[in-house]
Amino acid sequence: GPASKFLPTIKKLYDVENSRDCRMVRERITEFDLVVDNIIPACSNSRMVSSGSIVVPSMVVESSDGEETTLEGSDAILRFLDKEFKVKDMADETQDLEEDVAGDLLNKADDVLAFVPGILRAGRGSTVCGAASPSLAVPRPEKPLVLYSYEGNQFCRLVREVLCELDIVYELRSAGKDSPRREELASITGGSSQCPYLIDPNTGVKMPESKDIIEYLYKTYADFIPPSELLKSVSDVITPLLKPVYKSIAPLQAGSSRENEFEYKSELAEAKAKIFDEIASAPVVIYTYTLSPFCTEATALLDSAGISYKEVSLGKEWIPGLIADPLKRAALLEITGSSSLPSIFVGGNSVGGLFSGNPGILASLESGELKPMVETATRSM
Repeated sequence: GPASKFLPTIKKLYDVENSRDCRMVRERITEFDLVVDNIIPACSNSRMVSSGSIVVPSMVVESSDGEETTLEGSDAILRFLDKEFKVKDMADETQDLEEDVAGDLLNKADDVLAFVPGILRAGRGSTVCGAASPSLAVPRPEKPLVLYSYEGNQFCRLVREVLCELDIVYELRSAGKDSPRREELASITGGSSQCPYLIDPNTGVKMPESKDIIEYLYKTYADFIPPSELLKSVSDVITPLLKPVYKSIAPLQAGSSRENEFEYKSELAEAKAKIFDEIASAPVVIYTYTLSPFCTEATALLDSAGISYKEVSLGKEWIPGLIADPLKRAALLEITGSSSLPSIFVGGNSVGGLFSGNPGILASLESGELKPMVETATRSM
């Protein structure tokens, strides 16, 4: 309204998506239907905080006369927002005493509830991910992206998590229920006011749908698309338990218990020779099962990183009846020390699996070592 020109402008908010204090600030921003010119990811490994410590959250505001003030911590920020943007009438004044009492109880409840979203999305939106590590030469947007979003929408949160993990600065335009900004959004889209909605002034891209936005962000501003966090959690727990089982079963499936031991060793040697031929036939060779989610994620990871590979399938899974080449699996165990798939070789050398090994392709990509290895192997072919 007419008074808006006298209100302060929020220039910057140093924010971590999966932070209780930051979430309370973003909730108030939604409640007051505010715009933040720059949401700046402030994870411990973010580019913007690498030069020194920053209190998270911190907010930089500019008064109507151009004076800038920095507010540190959620308490200071919330007090400021309430003072500057909360609209009160006479009825509100008569209720202040009752609200103070009720507010104490609500604040205690909020303290508990504020942890719930972070628990449900544990680990997400907390750090800059390996795909956008400052050590990698990943593209950086020159201008802040624009996101129409509001706190409390799970799909908006998914996009904000990725923006935080990719260390991308963006302008936040609150567009919660009954926000006039919904009309602004509808005029841009041709009728829809659905959130989230992303505008990238660097590329001219405008898009709704969290899934499409996330895919776009990774393809444009990351070195690769990371594999499923859930799968990694499962791997961290299950793989160490099953590894000795796999090591025992692999030779048995290949026929190590047969009476003619010489025959088994001869067939195993042939399988090893085939593997050595295969891993010498292409710069990158990956052994997979068609039904394994770990193998599917590994090939998707290589695809997203732009790495070409030769895929060799050993069947549908390691379970008897589904594995097509148990001898080759046993041979991989002797060559690499592991019978788990996927098993990836670069330039004829094992780099392990998806999450583990020597040291695994995810860790190799995050460290920036895998692509130079692939380039060297390609030149030597």
